[in-house]
Amino acid sequence: MCDHVNGGIVVKDQKTLYKEAMQVLKGTSRTFYIPITFLKNDLKMSVAAAYLAMRAIDEIEDHERLSNDVKFDLLTATSELLKETFDAEAYETLLAPYADQLPEVSLRLADWLTFCPEGSRKIVQASTSEMSFGMAKWAKANWQVHTREDLDDYTYYVAGLVGTMLSELWAWGADIQTDRDLAIGYGRGLQAVNILRNQHEDMDERGVSFVPDDWTREDLFAYAEENLAKADLYMKDINKRTVLLFCRLPLALAHKTLKAMKDGREKMTRVEVEKTVEEVQAE
Repeated sequence: MCDHVNGGIVVKDQKTLYKEAMQVLKGTSRTFYIPITFLKNDLKMSVAAAYLAMRAIDEIEDHERLSNDVKFDLLTATSELLKETFDAEAYETLLAPYADQLPEVSLRLADWLTFCPEGSRKIVQASTSEMSFGMAKWAKANWQVHTREDLDDYTYYVAGLVGTMLSELWAWGADIQTDRDLAIGYGRGLQAVNILRNQHEDMDERGVSFVPDDWTREDLFAYAEENLAKADLYMKDINKRTVLLFCRLPLALAHKTLKAMKDGREKMTRVEVEKTVEEVQAE
């Protein structure tokens, strides 16, 4: 099956899209590329497509040169497009004024959705749509987190939704039933570790703090630990080895990164990361 042209847009076959999606995934995040390779068949393709779709909108939210108003407009419009059968031409038109500024992963959102198996596409689109809406809301608010409720809301949209989406995919593709609150905790825990790791960089480079008013760094550590404890409980419901391996690696890295920061280090060393990957695969 070869690539063909439809309405001026080149439509690629699934084999080509799979190869390109995995290349973009590997170049975008080795942290998630490795555990995704543990999965099999449609579940592997679904999670890969989901990661790329969410990364597509995340790159818009995090973009250094786009104004918050532009981010709000792009993310809100993308959220709406994701609620229906995705209109690739409308999305291309939406991003056209910023195409030279945005990365490949964002520009090719339509490809990632095409690559996603039809049976799981609605799950991926619905979750990415909700995430895009939440990111738009927080971009408009300039990410001003003042309370615990603010932090919970932000971390739900950018990470808790990843947890709930994965749970839906596990139910769809592997008949695994998990607790929604624990799934949100899994995502929040990973995000809290990221916030701790990037706390000074976020403030120095973006003028943004995700730490509630009057919270100390110790309070943020406690928040991360609280949610990682939920993540540990989340794992107990997963009884398929490939899915367990997928979930276990990011969680192990989060726990060890948190310990490294508590010990006064900025992050894990590359050797520690590689050792953790080997340990998880050996379990």
